[in-house]
Amino acid sequence: MTKTDPFGFDISVSADKKKRTRGRRGMSGAFETSQRVCEHPGCTLSGQYRAPKSPDHLDEYLWFCKDHVREYNLRWNFFHGVTEEEFEAQVDKDRVWERETRPFGNRDEQRAWSRLGVDDPMQVLGENATRNPGRKQGATRRLPPTERKALEILGAEDNWTKLEIRKQYKSLVKDLHPDMNGGNRADEDRLQEVVWAWDQIKDSRSFR
Repeated sequence: MTKTDPFGFDISVSADKKKRTRGRRGMSGAFETSQRVCEHPGCTLSGQYRAPKSPDHLDEYLWFCKDHVREYNLRWNFFHGVTEEEFEAQVDKDRVWERETRPFGNRDEQRAWSRLGVDDPMQVLGENATRNPGRKQGATRRLPPTERKALEILGAEDNWTKLEIRKQYKSLVKDLHPDMNGGNRADEDRLQEVVWAWDQIKDSRSFR
């Protein structure tokens, strides 16, 4: 590749080095071309090493010689003058790279739904919104389908003991049995369901 091209740019390595002769920084961190004098009181050495003036002015620098920049860095404290509450707040921001997440369901989102004529966002599902009600609030562990159905029939929770479920079963039997209702057999089907449900629970190992 030639050093010159139709556009007049010189992209050779030597040309790039010439462009960087001013302000070039060495491997040690020193600006070797710096003409500054060390800003430490009484020091007349070359100030080739820079350090930020303060946590509030990180883009403004003081210039020191090698020994004095080390001394300055050892005494540097980013949180100097910061209260404990401000320190904890900064630590919390650093955990998420100072990009805090916003809570769901904010007012802007609610207004967006309102502009579409929808007060409840779930209305966009129509009838499907209530088609799958999910588990009941009391469901806390996995059970076989038959035992889960039995609990629903008995109106019991899966964290009840077998003794508590048995009391519930007896109470239902008393309410549904024809002998307790003047011979009325209107609840006979319901009674059979309750008896079936208790049969699933009484021999189950899921309940103590």
